[in-house]
Amino acid sequence: MVLIQNKISKQEVAGLPKESFGGRIFVIYNEAEARKAVAYLNTHSIVGVDTETRPSFRKGTVHKVALLQVSTHDTCFLFRLNHLGLPDFLEEFLQNDVLKVGLSLKDDFAMLRKRNQKDLRTGNWIELQDYVPRFGIEEKSLQKIYALLFGKKISKNQRLSNWEAETLSEAQRIYAATDAWACVEIYTYLEDLRCHGNYEVTKVAEEV
Repeated sequence: MVLIQNKISKQEVAGLPKESFGGRIFVIYNEAEARKAVAYLNTHSIVGVDTETRPSFRKGTVHKVALLQVSTHDTCFLFRLNHLGLPDFLEEFLQNDVLKVGLSLKDDFAMLRKRNQKDLRTGNWIELQDYVPRFGIEEKSLQKIYALLFGKKISKNQRLSNWEAETLSEAQRIYAATDAWACVEIYTYLEDLRCHGNYEVTKVAEEV
């Protein structure tokens, strides 16, 4: 029997060992590379999706989404949208029948819409913030949900780094891949629990 806590504190998360994606990472700069990546992703039934945007520290300045991460269980593609744009075949992939799992997808859709002026919400999508409450989980952040299920911490150190840099650092690549990959891992793990029914939710006492 697997026990799932409904909540976890920031202090508990801080004390956990770090988790990072250990699979293959491909950085995609042009349409030829992107077509190969999409062809590979279309052979999978489920992927994790996330985006990154260069942070703005000046009021009124908003940058376009710079990176689209799409990951399987062992391979992640980082589409550099600031170089590539969002070509039709990549849009079509986002709207096809491959199951795509993400968190705070409303924000990702909004940023992608600003880049190509189209709504990408059609398609086969799972929003983890809507999905995890079925298992009694009350957390909304990817870091806390992952910590509850796997007992490890996803670092957020690179979140405010420059996603439009000419070359992404290794730390940026791993951070970006980990977020998309974690979505796949969370959904797959919970679906397995749901199918077998071998879990129980334990409620954590409210902090005073």
